[in-house]
Amino acid sequence: MGQLTGFLPPSTNDAYRGARVAVWFLGLLTLLTIGPALIHSFAPDGGASGIARLDMGDKRDLIVGTFRWEGATQLALGLGMLAVVLRYRTLTPLFLALVIVERGLMSLHAWVLTPDPSGHHPPQHYASPVTTALALVFLILSLRPRKDA
Repeated sequence: MGQLTGFLPPSTNDAYRGARVAVWFLGLLTLLTIGPALIHSFAPDGGASGIARLDMGDKRDLIVGTFRWEGATQLALGLGMLAVVLRYRTLTPLFLALVIVERGLMSLHAWVLTPDPSGHHPPQHYASPVTTALALVFLILSLRPRKDA
């Protein structure tokens, strides 16, 4: 681990005083971010037709490229989340707030600003509002000091 000290600062886990369940929730979100990131990045269709059930028509390359781009950003966020869960738990409130911004904007676009005129909604459109609400609950818990802290 000596060579990583320049790359990864010392852990801050001992200084985290919020609810442990908030870290566990962030860990679950980490898995639910990295999993789709890998699908979007490496599945032949990026998950566009196989999971989202999109009719790609003659725009297959554009849609798959967009899904791969999303996968790259999801993977970067997921790896940051993983670092927080494993090593830097004091950043749990910040990362839960980032999840609220990300999923809240996804929900706003999917359901209000740019809904599909056909009424089609891939699975993430349903999961995002739920995730936003749960992340808010766990953000509050992460900011409240534990009794044993």
